[in-house]
Amino acid sequence: MRIGAKLVFWDESGISQKASVRRTWSPKGRTPVIVSTGSWRSRSVIGIITCTPRGRKPKLFLRIFKHAIKYPDIIRCLKELHRHVKERIILMWDGLPGHRARATRLFLITQRHWLETHRFPAYAPELNPPEYLFSALKSRNLTGLHVATIDEIDAHIKIGKRRLQRRPDILNGFLKESRLFDKELSI
Repeated sequence: MRIGAKLVFWDESGISQKASVRRTWSPKGRTPVIVSTGSWRSRSVIGIITCTPRGRKPKLFLRIFKHAIKYPDIIRCLKELHRHVKERIILMWDGLPGHRARATRLFLITQRHWLETHRFPAYAPELNPPEYLFSALKSRNLTGLHVATIDEIDAHIKIGKRRLQRRPDILNGFLKESRLFDKELSI
């Protein structure tokens, strides 16, 4: 690993206004009723976890979009990330079409002095720590949620973001679960 570089793991996810159900409880013999607006409106989220090459000092960055993520959003987020992370970045992400778009590739070529990108293998989401981030966010902050408007979803996403930013031990767990680091991770 290059000295002085930060590892950055990047992933996108969609979060729907329709209630996500993990487990329901109701009195014996009564079918649980899940209240929902029935709306399919959604938000797109970019989740980024940064750490040292040894998997230490994890940090979380999260960006909410009101539309599907396209290459201009990816380029804008890369620029924002560069403002927050001053070291050289080694970015690991999946094969989303926006990552492979011509405009994104051209942008990446011009940023080689601070940014190096690598793709995760296809069909291997378990290697990407933000996958665990979205699972934790959806199971803790968004499960069984009944909201009247899509803007309320944003508030719950931000609550989950703050909870995870304050808990580097949980972020460490996401890195550890990906099995990308050999040794025991410590904050």
